[in-house]
Amino acid sequence: MDKSETKTPDKPMPSMGRRIYDVLSGFGLATILLLLMGLLTWFATLEQIDNGLHATLRKYFSWQAWYVIPEIKGKMVPLLLPGGYWTGALLLLNMTLGGIVRARKGWKHVGNLIAHAGIIFMLVAGGVAHHFEVRGNMAIEPGKSNDAAEDYFEHVVEISEVDQAGEITTIHVIRGEHVMDLTGDKQRLIRLPDLPFDLQLAWYELNASPVHQFESAPKLREPVVDGYYLLAQEPEVEAERNTGGCYAWVVHRDGSKGDPFILSSLSFYHHTIEHDGKYYLVNMRKRLWPMPFELRLDEFTAEFHPGTQRPAKFVSEVTRIEGDTASQVTIQMNEPLRYEGLTFYQASYGPRGAGPNEDLFTVLEVVSNPADRWPEYALYIVTFGMSLAFIIKLVTYLLGQSRKRPS
Repeated sequence: MDKSETKTPDKPMPSMGRRIYDVLSGFGLATILLLLMGLLTWFATLEQIDNGLHATLRKYFSWQAWYVIPEIKGKMVPLLLPGGYWTGALLLLNMTLGGIVRARKGWKHVGNLIAHAGIIFMLVAGGVAHHFEVRGNMAIEPGKSNDAAEDYFEHVVEISEVDQAGEITTIHVIRGEHVMDLTGDKQRLIRLPDLPFDLQLAWYELNASPVHQFESAPKLREPVVDGYYLLAQEPEVEAERNTGGCYAWVVHRDGSKGDPFILSSLSFYHHTIEHDGKYYLVNMRKRLWPMPFELRLDEFTAEFHPGTQRPAKFVSEVTRIEGDTASQVTIQMNEPLRYEGLTFYQASYGPRGAGPNEDLFTVLEVVSNPADRWPEYALYIVTFGMSLAFIIKLVTYLLGQSRKRPS
């Protein structure tokens, strides 16, 4: 009699959604993403030497950078890499799905879950800082106070109303988002409902200076105003040193347009507009960022390595003045002042090239970052999780060994 053969039923093919989920949560993808992050960080570290920190971070890790082609010492590396922001976003998804959702649960795996949660927290901190961090600098001379920082990168247009006594009463600010994208032939009419006119802006340059046409003739059809035009220059390696500029026209309520004028952050004088006997001052500058308190510089100390201008130690003794309250604080390298969600770092000093007996002023870097301490907390979480995982493994091993011993 023939024996009937029992056939094992074939496993059904997983759905497309399941296969995508397996890839996104898989260890293989995590390994690839971590290798890519290492490569991006390595190339960015090399490239920032020639191109500056801000420009390199924007190239490699901006949300607008979908891909990156590395460049070392001016030579392009024939390698196409995904942008660091999106690599990190995919790693965040992978860690969440694979390290939390798909991971084994139970008391033996608590440490691993906590460690993965710490890594996720660190990735989220990077995203929050990228989108919400604001940086600027504050220069303070000895014995004087300052209550505003200057943004590193954002150029704005200010329109100041002047009263009969010649005092500025109101300042209207056109933010950089309405100005700094007007490259090439782009133009924009800025509506100013609180003023008797509007402004039309065009031909913005990230780094430019007003130059007389006899000194250097225009090459790109730039408008010439009273013999001057904006000469575009290569962006500075240190992006905060860029000097922006653009062209502007007054547009009256009847639609008529005035003559063009140049706005430049290098200009010492405002452009003056007269309307019905009232005066308005227009200028371009880096955005001023008001602080919720004043800082007064009581004493600034700078120490350099012997025989060089390389800084060894900068120390700013300041007084924080908030209403009727005053408190003394020391700001120095690796010891910032943190207060009211702001962090003040000792960044530099001035003036540049100062002599040995010349008075120096301090330059503080001001950072507003809601995720300022999150990476530190994330490291604590990861350390605690990994330590807990090790302890659990050790205890489990010791208990297992004790059971194997003969009674």
